[in-house]
Amino acid sequence: MDAAAKAFTETAIAEMYARCNENAPNYGVSADAFASSILKTIEKRLETASVEPLTAPEIGEFLGNLQADDLFLALGCAAGNERAWWEFDQTHRSYMERFARHLARGDADPDEVIGNVYIELYGTRVVDGERYSKFGTYSGRGSLRGWLRTIIWHSVVDQHRAGHSEVSLDEMTETIGEGAAHAAFAIPTPDGDSQMVEQVARDKYRSATAAALSEAFAALEPHEKLLIALYHVDNLKLREISRLVEDEASPLRGWIKRRSSAREKDPSARIHESTVMRWLEKSYERILDVFKKDLTVRQGLNADEVEICIGLASADLAGPDLYRDLAAG
Repeated sequence: MDAAAKAFTETAIAEMYARCNENAPNYGVSADAFASSILKTIEKRLETASVEPLTAPEIGEFLGNLQADDLFLALGCAAGNERAWWEFDQTHRSYMERFARHLARGDADPDEVIGNVYIELYGTRVVDGERYSKFGTYSGRGSLRGWLRTIIWHSVVDQHRAGHSEVSLDEMTETIGEGAAHAAFAIPTPDGDSQMVEQVARDKYRSATAAALSEAFAALEPHEKLLIALYHVDNLKLREISRLVEDEASPLRGWIKRRSSAREKDPSARIHESTVMRWLEKSYERILDVFKKDLTVRQGLNADEVEICIGLASADLAGPDLYRDLAAG
């Protein structure tokens, strides 16, 4: 785009951000993040499809059709903002459940579908040191609910495929590739002198890793240990944990009442999967912080050695044994 179109775009986006931020000031979305998302979409959808430089009227038409408020909410959720997630739950949760029930037929479980969607939306994968949220793929070009319908539909299809014996190579790679890689790394097979040396090095760092993990788990609060045990040892789904928390007899109940401002305002408010994911995420962050500190401060490892231990810990965490030890302790 030329200089005039660029200036128009910057001004228009700034005005859109001001309106969205005035309507929802607690979503924690920065002006830079908002502008970056829109400019990325303009580059991908408009500039690559146009031979001539974009004009101000063309950009104005595009921005006029953008679902700015939906995009603002999605960016807040992608960043893990609690207020944005609360608003998302209140506005879209019941609609998602109805649509999932409508799509789910036969062997598809609508509750599990929604649980899987929430995991995707919150994000459990870390890419270049940052948590990857599915919300990051929403551009605002259509309504958020329309985009959610697509995500739910894919989850229903994935669940249906998982229940059948015929699975393609692509599906297998997507589903178990990373776990298989972890398992292969966790149990190396020496072959030759060089691999034997590598195994000795792994054994050396494995003891350091185990000690640091022990310290990290010991530093968790009781409710964090219970939460991790419910999810990883008892294999409860996020929805099942949220229902458990709502039970007055739950050992997590008292902690939730102290920590949740939303429930202080509305004691009858439901606990949703995204909330449980945020609690788990905070527990994982605490584990990682204590883990790194133990390796560097107490054990005196350097940055490269810490990375080796993180790789070993990732392999160990792929299996349930470590979490069983946590639950037993």
